[in-house]
Amino acid sequence: MPKKIGNLTLYSVDDLHEILGISKLTLRAYLREGKIRARKLGVSWYVTEEAIREYFEEPQPETTPKRKESEFRYIVQGINDLVSETEECETKKEVLEILNDQAIISLFQVQVVDRSTNEITEIIKARDFIDRYANS
Repeated sequence: MPKKIGNLTLYSVDDLHEILGISKLTLRAYLREGKIRARKLGVSWYVTEEAIREYFEEPQPETTPKRKESEFRYIVQGINDLVSETEECETKKEVLEILNDQAIISLFQVQVVDRSTNEITEIIKARDFIDRYANS
């Protein structure tokens, strides 16, 4: 049951679990991560009604339109003095082939470069690049 202090209503994790039907474990994770604004008093978390409203009224991030692979080029490069090679690729498939030929993946990164502006839009560790695009 929520606690009333003057005109302030405080909800505990147990209260939110009952009202929203969300597991207590998930609620505590949301509170620790700051997804729901809360205060910890002693060992218990408390959430105001306003914080709950903020969570549910939070605007969803805008999705950016998916860009075509042909809008980018990729630069595979060593990240330390042991590996100084750099290769430019036109497709993700080429990058994956190069990375799969390397003995030590952790020594490489991939720069994703916008063809129209020549700006680096992202730098990805080789392992992350493989994980992200190997099955696409």
